[in-house]
This record gives sequence, structure tokens and C-alpha cells, in this order.
Amino acid sequence: MEDEQETMGSAEGQERGPENPEPENEALAREIEAGKAAIAEMKQALAAKDTEVTALNLAMEEAKKRVEETGKSLTTAVGAYRELVVQANPGVLAEMINGDSVEKVNESLQSARAIMERARREVEAEATRVRVPAGAPQRAPQDLSALTAREKIQYGLGTQG
Repeated sequence: MEDEQETMGSAEGQERGPENPEPENEALAREIEAGKAAIAEMKQALAAKDTEVTALNLAMEEAKKRVEETGKSLTTAVGAYRELVVQANPGVLAEMINGDSVEKVNESLQSARAIMERARREVEAEATRVRVPAGAPQRAPQDLSALTAREKIQYGLGTQG
């Protein structure tokens, strides 16, 4: 087997040997040209990708700016909404309504209403326990039975005098 390969190898070597170098050189030249073409294609593809990356980076920067502007607008809008909620609910303390989103403002409004309602109920309950009649008390004569004779005379002189 080895002998056959050696003879084949020597036969090939004779074909491509110093007498006939052109087929091997042509094959190498074709491979070099194919490699150069592949490199050129890859360079073009790389340039196209670089252009695409640059465009995407610009688009990303614009998107970031829009997000920042939208965030600022949202903050302003939520502040205006909070002010409207405060004006629409005069029975609720303005300090109790806060939040950085519409949902949080609504939640704080509900919480503030619940707190104010609970405080109102407690004040009403206290008022019903300590009932003070309206108006001035009725006039009743002073009880003079506990006074001495002298105090009674002084009282009588003071009221007539």
C-alpha cells in the first residue's frame, strides 16, 4: 500500500515538478484571488455594518432625548393634575395629596379622604358624647339657704345698691 502511494506521489510530483509548475501556480493564484475577493466583500460588509451601527447610535441618542423630554412633560402634567385634584377636593388637606404619577396621586387622594372621614367621624362621636345645649343657661335664683344672716344682708344690699 505504501509503495503504491509513493509511486502515485512520485507520479504526481513528476506532473507538477519543475518541468510543469504552471498548474500549481495557477491554482494558488486562483486561491489568492478568491481570498482577496472574500476580503473585499468582508470589508464592504464591515463598512455597511459600521454605517448601520452609527445610524442606530444616532437613533438611540434621539430616543434618549425624547424619553427625557417626555419624562419632564410627565412630571409637569402630574403636578398640574395634583393641583386640580387639590382644588376639586377642598375638604382634604393639600399636604396629604402627593405622588409622582397619576396613579399615586389618586391613591394618596383616596388615603387622604379615608383619613379625613375617620377624623370627621371621631369628632362627631366626641361631640355627641359631650352635648352642650345651645343658648344661655336658664336663670334661676341663687340658693341662699347655705348663707349666714350677715352674708344674706350683704347680698341683699349689694343687689339693691
